[in-house]
Amino acid sequence: MTDSSTGTSAGDNRVLDGLIAGYRRFRDSGWTPHRERWARLSEGQQPEVMIVACSDSRVDPSQIFDVDPGEIFVVRNVAALVPPFETSPGHHGVSAALEFAVQVLKVKEIVVMGHGMCGGCKAALTQELHGTEPGEGGFIADWISMLDEARAPVAAEFGTSGRPAEREMEQAAVRVSIENLMSFPCVRHKVKNGELTLRGTFFAISDGVLHLMDQKTGEFAPVA
Repeated sequence: MTDSSTGTSAGDNRVLDGLIAGYRRFRDSGWTPHRERWARLSEGQQPEVMIVACSDSRVDPSQIFDVDPGEIFVVRNVAALVPPFETSPGHHGVSAALEFAVQVLKVKEIVVMGHGMCGGCKAALTQELHGTEPGEGGFIADWISMLDEARAPVAAEFGTSGRPAEREMEQAAVRVSIENLMSFPCVRHKVKNGELTLRGTFFAISDGVLHLMDQKTGEFAPVA
């Protein structure tokens, strides 16, 4: 029997059971031994870093950077994109989170983390979702259209398929987000005053290597 409101089969709780089992491990090893830290966190957060990462389940910033709760403020979305500053009506989730991190939390660094095998960047490169309706790929197509301008030189030099082209697109997306960050007045002001630093990174899933973007050239190199 299926619950039509949730789409789940009655009695089939394997996924929930797995989550509950993980929660119990967390209570035993992550919360109980560190009650003082959690007590401090209950009074507020003071992360120094904001990370913009992809929603991809394989690239959890907290795991990759091995940080404790309260150390990083994370926003995740398809392809780790930051939209340009705009004041048009709408629900600007990334912009709201960015504003909170910069103006309220006063983070010192914003890190954009792209990654290998990114489905959003691949779709931007192939344009396979172009023209689809919302609910059938249209929301994704509209979101990744932010990469259309950056796609053109990548497609011209590397084509639209294969890992070399995909990797170029994935790294180009990081550069787009860094550029869009600078379109926000609050970010631009703090960067120019030395109060805020923007960094681009790229995590290669296949070999687990983190790459750092050179702030002058925009090129990526493995972290030593």
